[in-house]
Amino acid sequence: MTTYQNYAKGEWISGEGVETELFNAITGEQIGECSSVGLDYAGMMDYAKEKGGAALRKMTFTQRGLMLKNLALYLLKNKKKYYEVSAWTGATRVDSWIDIEGGIGNLFANASLRRQFPDLPYHVDGNAVPLSKGGSFIGHHIMVPKHGVAIHINAFNFPIWGMLEKIAVNLLAGVPAIVKPSEYTCFLTEVMVRDIIDSKILPEGSLQLVVGLGRGVIDHVGSTDTVTFTGSAATGRKLKALPHIVENSVSFNLEADSLNAAVLAKDATPGTKNFDIFIKEVQREITVKAGQKCTAVRRIIVPENLVEDVQKALAARLDKNVVGDPNDPNVRMGSLATKLQVERVRENIELLKKEQNIVYGDLDNFDVVGADKDKGAFMSPIVFLNDDPHKKVGVHDIECFGPVSTIMPYKDLNDAIKLANMGKGSLVSTIVTGDDQIATEFAVEAASMHGRIHVLNERCAKESTGHGSPMPLLTHGGPGRAGGGEEMGGVRGVKHYLQRTAIQGHPQTITAITQQFQVGADQPEANPHVFRQHFEELNVGDTVFTHKHTVTEADIVNFANVSGDNFYAHVDATSLEGTMFEQRVAHGYFVLSKAAGLFVDPKKGPVLLNYGIDECRFTKPVYIGTTMGVRFTVKEKIDQEKKNDADVAKGIVKFLVDMYDETGDTIGVATILTMVKKLDQSK
Repeated sequence: MTTYQNYAKGEWISGEGVETELFNAITGEQIGECSSVGLDYAGMMDYAKEKGGAALRKMTFTQRGLMLKNLALYLLKNKKKYYEVSAWTGATRVDSWIDIEGGIGNLFANASLRRQFPDLPYHVDGNAVPLSKGGSFIGHHIMVPKHGVAIHINAFNFPIWGMLEKIAVNLLAGVPAIVKPSEYTCFLTEVMVRDIIDSKILPEGSLQLVVGLGRGVIDHVGSTDTVTFTGSAATGRKLKALPHIVENSVSFNLEADSLNAAVLAKDATPGTKNFDIFIKEVQREITVKAGQKCTAVRRIIVPENLVEDVQKALAARLDKNVVGDPNDPNVRMGSLATKLQVERVRENIELLKKEQNIVYGDLDNFDVVGADKDKGAFMSPIVFLNDDPHKKVGVHDIECFGPVSTIMPYKDLNDAIKLANMGKGSLVSTIVTGDDQIATEFAVEAASMHGRIHVLNERCAKESTGHGSPMPLLTHGGPGRAGGGEEMGGVRGVKHYLQRTAIQGHPQTITAITQQFQVGADQPEANPHVFRQHFEELNVGDTVFTHKHTVTEADIVNFANVSGDNFYAHVDATSLEGTMFEQRVAHGYFVLSKAAGLFVDPKKGPVLLNYGIDECRFTKPVYIGTTMGVRFTVKEKIDQEKKNDADVAKGIVKFLVDMYDETGDTIGVATILTMVKKLDQSK
């Protein structure tokens, strides 16, 4: 008998007694037990903050991102053991792939976000704001890691994905985590956490684990902490309303069950590819993970004249679905996670039967391949038909968290949208249509009640990630019943764990804090020229003050000939009446090109290449006779890691190109990016 343990304050500890007995969902055999009784939750919080948080906050976003990447690579090497244990939860190979490699994929995706943050321990958000006439007082925003702990309370259905999709975000932000998986499937989470701890890739204290019931795990949270909960809406609301959560304004992210819908548009008729795509997608959502997904399709909304067609086509696909032991290669749907879950689903099926009829499946009479139906947590797919979903409304309130869904008719698109929205808020809604007008109307009108709109048709079906697959760089969450929370979401998700703070001061001070040049800050003259300096030698604010050039008619004519840009304002003085120009004006791109000719030091040196232009504005007409100069300033430095040992160690340097005329007025501004070689080629 295996006792699954907690990881707390740097040690693997068994809880007192037995809180939960753990069973193989396929065979019904007991595989272990767990308990969290006796854990020092206050001490775990302090350990996370003082040990893990302190170490993470010292790391830059680049370092934290590379940490996630290295962890993902490490876990991939060990994935075989996770698949073996995942089968005990009743998961098929496909189900496990979603959980295991989908979860690890979250680490990779969030690791890539490091490139959207500065190579600093904190983030600089937005642009500077002028606060004074003379420019000596400005404001900006920085976002720093919260000095708290992320406590993740996760559901039973995705023991790995549920953990990794959450910790990837808080770790990138620089915040430690305490993870409490469902006690029923915690054995899989524990196996992976042991590997994570053994890898020593994360700073100690960055991750702690609670198996068992976890009573008291959020008793000590304060204003700097974050609680996330994935599970039933009822439980989530109770936790969110706890007095100390409310009084301390604790950040609480709730992702609850939801009655997600799939809508078949009227253009997707039987015999079309889109009709077949709809049936396939719905069947998959009923059977993958045995319907135990918060994103699964619970309501199948179809044109009233196609109800029978959909019913027959769906039944034909479900007939091919083999239920049983996932180790059998013919099996396409495993068991539910526990026999308790089977009981809960059956109870809700009985409630739904009061208003609607089962048209596919049987609760008692169904075949199971390779296993004992009575010992394992098996269930047949069940499809209901609700002939009047506006009056028989239980289907819009009762969720069967298993392989259960309901077909219902709609009259027109507005009616379909109304029915979809009667679920009171969902994580995702799918519409299958080849008509972009229908797709647009549905998306715009339904979006307020759904966290994600999935538009599916034959043009994207081959590469679509599907109705039930949230993407790490997109928001995962939904309004109303779905909890109102947001998980993941790319940069947006990371910012959830950062405190946004306004900073005010002189441009030089704000430059020092943000490591981004602010107009009005010191501009010491670079010596030697910035193109003669390596990445490490350059300082933000270093400036090249160029010599001057007077624009001639020949400049304009020659640039027009070379570029082919013969726009009238440059070449035809007779066409200027009624325009904003007093005379022929130089091309903006000539001005920028000439600026480059002024600021570039042409000899071979550390500058490898021009990487691009982030922004460019031409702010004042440049006429023949205008004398221009350039202030060329190091604006920001962005470190880059080497792709391999043979790669050149380098970084990206952003330069502010401030072009001005003889009056001192700015005639144009641009930000150019250059790749600059490092002195140290070892890293």
